[in-house]
Amino acid sequence: MSEALLSVNGLTLGYDHATEAVKGVSLEVREGSVVSLIGANGAGKTTILRGLSGLIRPRAGSVWFRGQDITGLPAHRIAALGVVQVPEGRQVFANMTIAENLRMGAWLLNDAAEEARRREAVLARFPRLAERLGQQAGLLSGGEQQMLAMGRAMMADPRMLLLDEPSMGLAPLFVEEIFRIIEDLKKEGRTILLVEQNAQAALDIADHAYVLQSGRIELSGPAAEIARNEKVVAAYLGG
Repeated sequence: MSEALLSVNGLTLGYDHATEAVKGVSLEVREGSVVSLIGANGAGKTTILRGLSGLIRPRAGSVWFRGQDITGLPAHRIAALGVVQVPEGRQVFANMTIAENLRMGAWLLNDAAEEARRREAVLARFPRLAERLGQQAGLLSGGEQQMLAMGRAMMADPRMLLLDEPSMGLAPLFVEEIFRIIEDLKKEGRTILLVEQNAQAALDIADHAYVLQSGRIELSGPAAEIARNEKVVAAYLGG
């Protein structure tokens, strides 16, 4: 069995002094697996990803990545270690071209040949982007912007990819394409922590899942078992 690439122990996070959005969460993500976080809006899913990527400093608990304690490290150092987040709402650089956005994903790289190799791989995965490299990102459709955000993250060649609501607000055809791409990444052995509003699709693609409620883990286990849990079916799968 693969070892844990990421281990989170008792993680507590908040945005102000009065409230805690995440309360003592513990989880792990094994190398080469897809792990899904599911839960209602406001459960703390995005907050966890922001804490793992260094955008929020933990109030308590620890985060270990590849055997190294990364608790409280700034975001740029965590990204340099290989933890890369694709944020909710895509957040591309709207006034930059597709090519410029992709180059931003490789900002830590000082090897022009390797950057070119990565860009070629990204464009092969996202041919829609290859067709319009000189176009401003803000002029793309929502689905195309999501592809660009994922492609920008892949330019960093991440050891672990944090995907935050990749299908949110997309037309059904783009949703299918995004999940096909996630499936391809899984087959390649990429390690992914997935937050996704479409709980059924998330559980279908995941190896393991955690159900979050009011900032706490309420249930965890193999994704196939979680998908059959009566409470999960009733709350998130339309049962």
